[in-house]
Amino acid sequence: MKFTKRRKEINSKVDLKKEYSITEAVTRLKETSKTKFNESIDIAMRLGVDPRQADQLVRGTVALPHGTGKTVRVLVIAKPDKQEDARKAGADHVGFEDYLAKIKEGWADVDVIIAAPDTMSELGKLGKVLGPKGLMPNPKSGTVTNDIAKAVSEVKAGRIEFRVEKAGIVHACIGKASFEPQQLEDNIHTFINQVLKMKPATSKGQYVKSVTLSSTMGPGLAISKNELAHH
Repeated sequence: MKFTKRRKEINSKVDLKKEYSITEAVTRLKETSKTKFNESIDIAMRLGVDPRQADQLVRGTVALPHGTGKTVRVLVIAKPDKQEDARKAGADHVGFEDYLAKIKEGWADVDVIIAAPDTMSELGKLGKVLGPKGLMPNPKSGTVTNDIAKAVSEVKAGRIEFRVEKAGIVHACIGKASFEPQQLEDNIHTFINQVLKMKPATSKGQYVKSVTLSSTMGPGLAISKNELAHH
């Protein structure tokens, strides 16, 4: 295998077999993120759960104290009486039948859809389109709600949704390489603590098997288990 110069430089700074503290990992990722664009910093937690069991499906939301650094494009599906609130709260797109028609035609130029409960009977029919894209609003993730304005501002401020995938892994973007180290650390601890809180009662054995931090183009760094105590 031929390594690029950049990769060699990264490998010299990073020991892939080593387990890092969160502070060390953040320092390393900031050092190795030298690409032209502002890379995302991602976390992956491998959990000892069986996501095929409904009672072991770890999913929820967490408000990252410093947001993700990404601009989140929000569509609100609501009837006219709630549309003005949604606009004031900063939603990028607001509507009802007009947007249902656009989605049916394949439009999906948004990151999150927030819906008023009284629109779900209509919006629910688009499950085949929205489900695979991960855009279907859901009461559990706070995206089907009567308090549209609050949901919009929380999502805009850095509330993210997570759910365990088939292989038992939970992924999330927890910031950008340009963040201050302390901001990344706060976000990481907040995320880990939220996932720890969601441990299913029926989950047996070790709940968190491994935690890895990585930047978009960089290597994954294993985080030491000692870091999983509540902060």
